[in-house]
Amino acid sequence: MNADLGRLLAGVGAVLLDFDGPVCSIFAGYPAPQVFAELVDVLRRHGVDVPPDLASEPDPLGVLRRTGAAGDQRITRLVEDALCAAERRAAETAEPTSYGREVIVAARQAGLPVAVVSNNSAGAVSAYLTAHRLAAYVSPVVGRACADPDRMKPDPEPILRAVRAVGQPASRCVLVGDSISDMEGARAAGVSVIAYANRPSKEDVFRAAGADAVITSMGMMAGELLRISQL
Repeated sequence: MNADLGRLLAGVGAVLLDFDGPVCSIFAGYPAPQVFAELVDVLRRHGVDVPPDLASEPDPLGVLRRTGAAGDQRITRLVEDALCAAERRAAETAEPTSYGREVIVAARQAGLPVAVVSNNSAGAVSAYLTAHRLAAYVSPVVGRACADPDRMKPDPEPILRAVRAVGQPASRCVLVGDSISDMEGARAAGVSVIAYANRPSKEDVFRAAGADAVITSMGMMAGELLRISQL
């Protein structure tokens, strides 16, 4: 048993989950580089010069961040709308994370509210949860602020929105995420962090960054929550 994980979960009052990673791989069937290329095409069709370095990391959210930083709200909204539409399509072929469903169900069986806090759109998250019969277990769903990428994680604002909605003090909430930005946002919000190292290279990085617990499988968390629910 992961002792850090057990101690942490024994004291929490709510579970907050990042979406892409802990719950599913949203772009499994509609690859992120394809979405990235479509967003870049939106920019070019509207006369925006795309710097070469933007293409070095084909992350759809990176396009939105860079567009927002440029300060043209009209273009940012165009990219936002295109990304939302792409994420809704991607949700249809998203690949569930092993034991992601079990974590959600076990948390609810343990009497813990479960929220999703994501930099993906709330519409895409809700569509996935509905399609996989999980919507009744999760409330709220906090997606990114529309056309305002500065408010995505690591900004703590979406995490704090979820904390307020579940009705627990931040100190009794835990966020499960698979990125440093999840950890930074949680720290800024006063929320504990379970880092999901879905690649071996992440484990040492998360430990060095001070995660409260590190898991390499969502099954580790599901098992601990199941144990707690049976006490």
